[in-house]
Amino acid sequence: MIEIKAIHKAFGKNEVLKGVDVKVNKGEVVVILGPSGSGKTTLLRCINFLEKADDGELTIGETNIKFKHAAKKDILKVRRQTAMVFQTYNLFNNKTALENVMEGLITARNVPRNEAEKLSLKMLDKVGLSDKYNAYPNQLSGGQQQRVGIARALALNPEVILFDEPTSALDPELVGEVLTVMKNVAKEGMTMIVVTHEMSFANEIASRVIFMDGGVVVEEGTPHEIFNHPKEERTKLFLRRIVPDWNYVI
Repeated sequence: MIEIKAIHKAFGKNEVLKGVDVKVNKGEVVVILGPSGSGKTTLLRCINFLEKADDGELTIGETNIKFKHAAKKDILKVRRQTAMVFQTYNLFNNKTALENVMEGLITARNVPRNEAEKLSLKMLDKVGLSDKYNAYPNQLSGGQQQRVGIARALALNPEVILFDEPTSALDPELVGEVLTVMKNVAKEGMTMIVVTHEMSFANEIASRVIFMDGGVVVEEGTPHEIFNHPKEERTKLFLRRIVPDWNYVI
């Protein structure tokens, strides 16, 4: 289980997160929607301490941390329980697909090299890249690079994987292959928090959908509730703009 309480984050005078509460149970897939600037990505980055929140607290399993007072050992503990899949892959260009997946296991988890290699091969197989072990990022399509990123996250065996708009940098024809891998991961029971504009994915896979705007949670519910019976006018306006022919059910 992961729970964020009253998280605040400002960049200078710009308050990006204004006391957000989010709870995700083990095995849930929670999709976060919202316009640009709503705080979605900042929330993920604060969970993983890529940004340090100004206030609030984080609980992952038995670990509870006050953001304001988080020490290096606390941050390390959280990072050992989380993994992040980025918009732009964040692969090492001088390393093969296999080496990219192995890197975190060896350097951050101190896994022996032969064990790291076996696990990394297994994860690359899982994401459909058994023929790309020795390919470098510049030899892979965007979709394949993102699948390497997912394999890297899976290899760490985290409590939760954070996905930050994982298909936004892809050509439209490559989106499907990444979403298929994500659906398979979700079906295996991985806890996932996904920031995305892929509405069909959210509708099909999400346990819950959270709509954010202006640094707060405007509304949350099941996909059916959010897409068919939204309560808030701001949610309805967002769906009208982003979903072709959207019309909510009264």
